Amino acid sequence: MTTLETMPMRQRMEALVHGVQDTICQAIEALDGQSFREDCWQRPGGGGGRSRVLQDGNVFEKAGVGVSVVMGELSAEAAAQMGGGREVGDLSFYATGISLVFHPHNPMAPTVHANYRYFERGDGSQPGSWWFGGGCDLTPSYLFEDDARHFHQSYRTVCDRHDPSYYARFKAQCDDYFYIPHRKESRGLGGIFFDNQHGEDPDALFDFVSDCAQAFLPSYMPIVEQRHGLPFNPTHKEWQQLRRGRYVEFNLVYDRGTKFGLRTDGRIESILMSLPLTARWEYDHSPAPESEEARLLDVLRTPRSWA
Repeated sequence: MTTLETMPMRQRMEALVHGVQDTICQAIEALDGQSFREDCWQRPGGGGGRSRVLQDGNVFEKAGVGVSVVMGELSAEAAAQMGGGREVGDLSFYATGISLVFHPHNPMAPTVHANYRYFERGDGSQPGSWWFGGGCDLTPSYLFEDDARHFHQSYRTVCDRHDPSYYARFKAQCDDYFYIPHRKESRGLGGIFFDNQHGEDPDALFDFVSDCAQAFLPSYMPIVEQRHGLPFNPTHKEWQQLRRGRYVEFNLVYDRGTKFGLRTDGRIESILMSLPLTARWEYDHSPAPESEEARLLDVLRTPRSWA
């Protein structure tokens, strides 16, 4: 009898990301009161995906949860940008994963991003020809330290179940990755981020990725449930729009997932669904000293330990 444990890794990962997409979308719809729009799409070079977007909801201005299962031939440029399989001469590839970004209406409720993915070069049989990646990070407009501690502790607990060295290493990698060099600040408060995870035990890595994906709702839902109804004023909203501008800058200039999708003929609407519905850029804006906005910037410029 075929079980999840006996399936090829490709099938196991596909089952995981589709199941996680269903679970997360159900929870978000229950909170927001609106339903996701679903688009199933095909990629010209092979494979396709299932994108779900909730826009102009009651809690979320925009929420996107996308699953992709794609395969085909890499360009030499795209192959050079990829992880663990650089030494594999075969340019054929397989990739599957889930990616989500939620942008709440209320400036007191944070944006969140998560993605978990699996890659193979060739048939995945050569050393270094397969690897996992992923992570989850929190991007608030206003700093609530309890939220940061809860979010980070959620992922520290998951990491510690698998390897006590994971959290410190993946937290540092998250701080390094989600950094906007031209602004000299982080995109948000971080979380965990890992890439190019491969070795002799794919089952152990799959279990870790699965645990991380299952931890998303407990890490984020208590935060958004507590914050989305808080009062705010137009000044708070303007600051949120400026922070979303930073989000756009990172995603379009630095994000490797965006670049991979564009280089492999991905579906543009699905690649860019992570962007907020609205954003703002003001010339030479600087928050008032000792304001709540300046307090957030201090943390973005000097990452802290939260768990």
